[in-house]
Amino acid sequence: MKDMNLWQQLVYYFTHNGQYILDQFNRHFLISIYGVILAAIVGIPIGIYVSRHKHLATWVIGAANVIQTTPSLAMVSIIMLGLGLGVNTVILTVFLYSLLPIIKNTDTGMRNVNPDVLDAGKGMGMTRWQILRQIELPLSLSVIMAGLRNALVLAIGVTAIGSFVGAGGLGDIIIRGTNATNGGAIILAGALPTALMAIISDMVLGFLEKRFAARTQ
Repeated sequence: MKDMNLWQQLVYYFTHNGQYILDQFNRHFLISIYGVILAAIVGIPIGIYVSRHKHLATWVIGAANVIQTTPSLAMVSIIMLGLGLGVNTVILTVFLYSLLPIIKNTDTGMRNVNPDVLDAGKGMGMTRWQILRQIELPLSLSVIMAGLRNALVLAIGVTAIGSFVGAGGLGDIIIRGTNATNGGAIILAGALPTALMAIISDMVLGFLEKRFAARTQ
C-alpha cells in the first residue's frame, strides 16, 4: 500500500474495509436522523407557539442561536459530563444544534400565511385546530422542510465529532487516518462518504421542499 498513490490507496481501503465503512455510514446517518427527528418533535410545536406569541419569538430564537454558536466539540464535552460517553451524548448534541433552523423556519412559515386565507377559514366556521391542520401547516410546509433540510445537513457534520466520545460513525475512520502514517487515503475514506451523505440529504429534502412549495402556488 505504501507504493500506491493516494487514489489507489483509497480504492484499496474501500475494497478491504467496505463493510466496515458501510456500517459506520449507517450508524452516522441514524445518529443524525434521530437527533433531527427529536428536534422536529420539539421544535415545530415551539415554532408554532412563538408565531402566535411574537414577544416570545426573539427570546426563544435567541436562545437557540446561542446554543448553535457554541463550538460543537465544546457542546459534546459539556453534555458528556452528564450523559457520559456514547451515542446518546451525540444525539442530544444534534438535537440542540437542530433546534434553531427548525424553530426559526416554522415561525417564519406560519407568519407568512396569507391573513385573508385565515379569515376565510374562520368565516367558514373552522376551529383554530382545523385552521392549523388544514390551512397553516400545509401552506408553511415548504418553509418548515427547508429548516429540516438545513438541520440534517448540519447534523451530519456535527455527528462526525461524536467519534471523540465513542459514538462511532464516519468520524471514527477520519480519526484513524489522522493517527496513521500516510493516512490521507483513510481520512478520505471517512470524509468522502460524509460529504456524499450531506449532498444526497440536501438534494432529497430540497426536492421535497420544492414539491411542497409547488402545491401551495
